[in-house]
Amino acid sequence: MGRLIILSGPSCVGKGPLQKALNKFYPELAGELKKLVLYDSREPRPGETDGIDFHFRSREFIEQLRKKDNFLVMDVRGDLQALDLNYFRETVGSGNAFFEGNVVIAKELLDLAHKEKIESLTVFLAPLSKTEIDNLKSRKEINLEKTITDIMRRKLLRRTQKQKSILSLADLENIETRAKSAYKEIKEAYLFDFIIANHDGEDSENWDAFGFPVGDAGRTLMAFAEILNGRRPLEIEKWTREILP
Repeated sequence: MGRLIILSGPSCVGKGPLQKALNKFYPELAGELKKLVLYDSREPRPGETDGIDFHFRSREFIEQLRKKDNFLVMDVRGDLQALDLNYFRETVGSGNAFFEGNVVIAKELLDLAHKEKIESLTVFLAPLSKTEIDNLKSRKEINLEKTITDIMRRKLLRRTQKQKSILSLADLENIETRAKSAYKEIKEAYLFDFIIANHDGEDSENWDAFGFPVGDAGRTLMAFAEILNGRRPLEIEKWTREILP
């Protein structure tokens, strides 16, 4: 039996480009991971492919999956996502299952792995380091939750503007939902084995503009590869439950 490998963090923190960079620059490591493809009720983003990134289905279709015992269905930032548990068990049974995605599903998968005695390795991408969070907490004039929400809102706006020339009201509402969810999701980081502070989110050109990821994108890629190789890079952090109030 293989392991469950989880890469999680708030929306737009850089999980997607990190996975793509791993596939491109560390194909041997990426080849050992079998990505779990979930069902999702949202529309595909530019560049996403049905059956590879997600099984994109209507909300009504995914609602019907609640009636089946072998599906885990969760509300994720207003969207519905679902995982076929039989498919999950088959994937882990034949190798390392890899989940890249939101904290809601990640926590459910961790609980499932614990119950079924499946070994797991979990990595959380955070938009700020522990030192930065502690510094913000020490400043009485700063509201930490609002600051983190604004950081993620700006990342999400830049990402969506790269994808679309004109943002609709639905786009703006979606951005706000994801930004406001980030603080609560980051509070769950202490549950993960490894935390990588990464400032280069999905809005950053540092992932693919220079031939190889540079800046935080490059450091994050190399740290993730080191973790998959069984090592503990210096950049890795471990948080306690109390880091965010």
